[in-house]
Amino acid sequence: MNISWTMSRYLAMQFFISVMVIFGICMTLGFAIDIVELLNRTAGKDAVPIATVIGMALLKLPNLIEKMMPFAVLFGAIWSFARMTRSQELIIARASGVSAWLFLAPALVASLLIGIFMTTIYNPFASALISRYEELEARHIRGRTSLLDVSSNGLWLRQGDEKGQTVIHALRVSESGLKLQDVILFIYEGKDLFRGRIDAKTAALQKEKWHLERAWVTGPDRPAVFYPTLDVKTSLTPNQIQESFATPDTIAFWDLPGFIAEAEGAGFSATKHRLHYHALLAGPVLLCAMIFVAAAFSLRLARLGGAARLILSGVLTGFLLYFFTDVTHALGVSGIVPVALAAWAPATTALLLGMASLFNQEDG
Repeated sequence: MNISWTMSRYLAMQFFISVMVIFGICMTLGFAIDIVELLNRTAGKDAVPIATVIGMALLKLPNLIEKMMPFAVLFGAIWSFARMTRSQELIIARASGVSAWLFLAPALVASLLIGIFMTTIYNPFASALISRYEELEARHIRGRTSLLDVSSNGLWLRQGDEKGQTVIHALRVSESGLKLQDVILFIYEGKDLFRGRIDAKTAALQKEKWHLERAWVTGPDRPAVFYPTLDVKTSLTPNQIQESFATPDTIAFWDLPGFIAEAEGAGFSATKHRLHYHALLAGPVLLCAMIFVAAAFSLRLARLGGAARLILSGVLTGFLLYFFTDVTHALGVSGIVPVALAAWAPATTALLLGMASLFNQEDG
């Protein structure tokens, strides 16, 4: 039996409203928790006004929304289906010959559209704001700005102190930033007084120094001088370089393929970014999977009763999904499992389990 357009629209609206209510509650709680956390982190810092803290929380909010969406869909769908079960709407529809698959179709279409919108349109917006948030966090909380930039022309690093700064350019990188090849060091006194440059074949980051090989030192008023090896002091550490590498959340969905290619071309590992890209691609499938999981719980409520059991089951499922996602992503980053498998595993597993449970209840 088919369902009418009016009924489909009604079911989709009921689902959408429920998701938005749950989503609003989660967003409010998340925003409040972020403000408290930022206030604690800035408590020992000088001159960080409350307006800046609130602004940082607002900049982080879109990224938080993106991460909460699967759970908002899960709990919103459970609430929507349970509410229709209690009001007999779901039971009457099923008694009149409407299968669970037809009943779920409007919610599935709505969740798929939400997922596509979140990945293709919303994600670039959220990425731009979280990038700005990380800049403010580095400045006001960690006390430093980004040290690294990767482009199609190679790697750029910046190091400095109160006396001046050195800008480092390398065409290629190996050992995740510990060794640079075809290196140029631009040396400045103060902020912009150029003092000279050093061209070297390689530069290896060692304890508190760059160890250069086959280096040529030149300056504005002196000829070039060749050194087989040369040590240049630095305060940089491997951890600082890795931390300055752009985090996956700050790169928009459409820009991720190009960024991955540039990072890997420069010699950096882009495993986390590739994992994030596949996770974004799997996002719409994950939202659809939440509908099947929610429906399985809601139909079981209609048979067995017990709203408390339904809520507890939904919360437990949400935590299991979160834990499983963390585990698979960790396995992907470590290289134990392929990146694509690690990214798609939570969505496909939830989808298959939800569909299997629904098949079982329909046949039973």
